[in-house]
Amino acid sequence: MAPLISRRVSRRTLIRSTASLAALAGIPMAGWAQGMGAARKGSGELSGEDISLSIGDSHFATGGRQGHAIAVNGSIPGPLIRLREGQDVRLHVTNNLAEDSSIHWHGLLLPFQYDGVPGVSFPGIAPGQTFTYQFPIRQSGTYWWHSHSGLQEQSGHYGPIVIEPAHYHGPAHDREYVLLLSEFTPMHPHDIMRKLKVGEHYFNRQMLTATSGEMSGADRRMWGRMRMNPRDILDVSGSEYSYLINGHGPADDLELTFRRGERVRLRVINGSAMTFFNVRIPGAEMLVVAADGQDVDPVAVEEFQIGAAETYDVIVQPADGAHVLVAEAMDRSGMGVATLTSQPGARAPVPDLREPVTLTMADMGMGAMAGGSMAGMDHGEGSMDHSMRDLSLLPDSVATGPGVDMVAPMSADRMDYPGLGLDAVSHRVLRYTDLRAASANPMRAPERTLQIHLTGNMERYMWSFDGQQFTAVTDDPIRFGFDERVRVTLVNDTMMAHPIHLHGHFFELVNGADATHQPRKHTLIVQPGSKATFDLTANEPGDWAFHCHLLYHMHAGMMQVVTVRPLA
Repeated sequence: MAPLISRRVSRRTLIRSTASLAALAGIPMAGWAQGMGAARKGSGELSGEDISLSIGDSHFATGGRQGHAIAVNGSIPGPLIRLREGQDVRLHVTNNLAEDSSIHWHGLLLPFQYDGVPGVSFPGIAPGQTFTYQFPIRQSGTYWWHSHSGLQEQSGHYGPIVIEPAHYHGPAHDREYVLLLSEFTPMHPHDIMRKLKVGEHYFNRQMLTATSGEMSGADRRMWGRMRMNPRDILDVSGSEYSYLINGHGPADDLELTFRRGERVRLRVINGSAMTFFNVRIPGAEMLVVAADGQDVDPVAVEEFQIGAAETYDVIVQPADGAHVLVAEAMDRSGMGVATLTSQPGARAPVPDLREPVTLTMADMGMGAMAGGSMAGMDHGEGSMDHSMRDLSLLPDSVATGPGVDMVAPMSADRMDYPGLGLDAVSHRVLRYTDLRAASANPMRAPERTLQIHLTGNMERYMWSFDGQQFTAVTDDPIRFGFDERVRVTLVNDTMMAHPIHLHGHFFELVNGADATHQPRKHTLIVQPGSKATFDLTANEPGDWAFHCHLLYHMHAGMMQVVTVRPLA
């Protein structure tokens, strides 16, 4: 076992790095599709007790875009790591970059010093050095790995993990595919960060204008008075990104084959830096059987939204022929595409992009009036503006200042909301309230409650928890006693959805299921202007990162450290 790392020394290194970035502004058949290029696309699978990974510079191209990338073992995504519950594993990671790097094992339960977050759980991997992660495999399911150093994740430094159960008791299937969703851009991630700091709408090509006929004049005036745009859905969009499935852009014509009558398990991982995807197979039903690697009672849907860092396992039994699988960006600026077919070479038509999404009053924290027009609140010049800008509505626990410019005055629980753009479709869409744990969780009532506000200044591209950016709070972590049971409510005071991830733990969503069957997750989408609640048993000792999994939000400050220690 490696010695514990000094928090003070290692965290100082991370603070410097973050500050500089801010300144820049039954085991079935398995499939893992391969491709061509300087960096192979989704190539390779590794298993066993000793696994070697090598991080290096590479070149990547798809659909007319090409540029620098970071590959692991020469591929993007890096190799699929297939493990088995109950085994021990040693992962030898060599860094061939000219800068420090790391790998975080997303969703895995392990000793904190092997969690892979520089400055929190270990110092990072220096250029030319090898670090060995070693830990027992205590779970099964679909997970993934990625860099937690700088902005390397954006450049291709990520890959999937599948852990086979010691004893499989889930729904039967004949074949499986891992589908890792991500993005590619030839623009250097530091340049993206700088452009977002200069203007948060830089990559948005779908903004409403003063003459747009899609809303009333009163509503346009109200949005203008708030200095916000109702099309501010994703910070980086299809104007800059090519959307990938297993490293393949739409032009790469990715094909996933099956035999007539087979049930196919799709392990869907959102390994993107900044994108929420809406996933569907037009004309085919999907049976959701796992969320974030944890089994749930099967739920039949035709579409689901998956936030950055979430995973869903679905089973489909497609009809004979070809079916298009679409991963459409939440702002509908582009999509990833693959073909699921029983007839190699056959193709189904790709649907057009749907109409862009427009935010509503509920997304502004006016949940109690979600069905009304903004104009209905205009009882005097600036009346709504005052309510949304009145930071005195925030509790004393939230530090106000230049990094906080908005409050959700009437935030509502939106666990039953399917995701931006999916509330008006006619087919069945997954909601968090549909999820129910397949096996009972131990029942313990929470011993205390904790509320955390997700805060930001969108114009200045500043993001935080409780008004404090990560560099300001690293010496004052969120503290839990070992084995303490806490009910945590996240209040989103911003108009953007945030996928919030806690390292080293699972928590149970307070989603309306009975307490023993609340679904377990490691990442939770908190909808704009809303709140979401989970129950946490803090039973993994050590220091753990807690952050928004939108990469540029995290690096702009929406991150904290959770420390779990015995109660004094």
